[in-house]
Amino acid sequence: MSKLIYVADDDIVTLRMIQSFLEKENYQVKCFESGDLLYEAFQQQVCDLVILDAIMPGNDGFTTGAKIRQTSNVPIIMVTGLETDTDYIFGISIGFDVYLTKPFNPEKLIAHVRSLLMKLELGKNLQTESPQAEITFSDITIMPDKMFAYCNNELLQLTNIEFGLLTFMFKNRSRAVSREELLLKIWGLDSSKKTRVPDDTLKRLRRKLSEAGSRVSIDTVWGFGFRLSTKTE
Repeated sequence: MSKLIYVADDDIVTLRMIQSFLEKENYQVKCFESGDLLYEAFQQQVCDLVILDAIMPGNDGFTTGAKIRQTSNVPIIMVTGLETDTDYIFGISIGFDVYLTKPFNPEKLIAHVRSLLMKLELGKNLQTESPQAEITFSDITIMPDKMFAYCNNELLQLTNIEFGLLTFMFKNRSRAVSREELLLKIWGLDSSKKTRVPDDTLKRLRRKLSEAGSRVSIDTVWGFGFRLSTKTE
């Protein structure tokens, strides 16, 4: 079932642009011309993600987002023309997940939406799976329920996407994983999408493993995908 996204912006052009890009990604989208209308809808039906403009008639995006955050951890993206550090810090301190300044690249917005929904889905999967305290491979231990990864007892500083990718590789360490499978499972994209996101993410992840002195390696299986292995001394 496709994810439901609420979008509020009093600029109709921006509102329809965001709606168009989200619907191309097969998300369900409900649009509102004020934060008050969005909040009323949210009270009736909780959505999977919220996108708010900062300045709107009635309660602004900050107020609307803060009210939502009082009762829900749903991902919130703030889209705004306000560029001051004070506004950014205030939005993040309230608990907003992403703060995008107008004008913005719609593809950047979509990338944030995918990332936040992936994190949300990962959390749901961990809650429904039987408890799993940790997964260990060589010198790395992953704690899926807490979203922590350690190398030789030192915490690895991973992004949500990097953590999700490493966890997926650990759970499938007995086999090679195709690039297409990673695109679908981690980013929710089919193989027709021309993107180097898996390659770029793996490059960053490999660098962090190397900097941590880990023996764990993510090897390329040419023409297919990737496999987890251990470096030999």
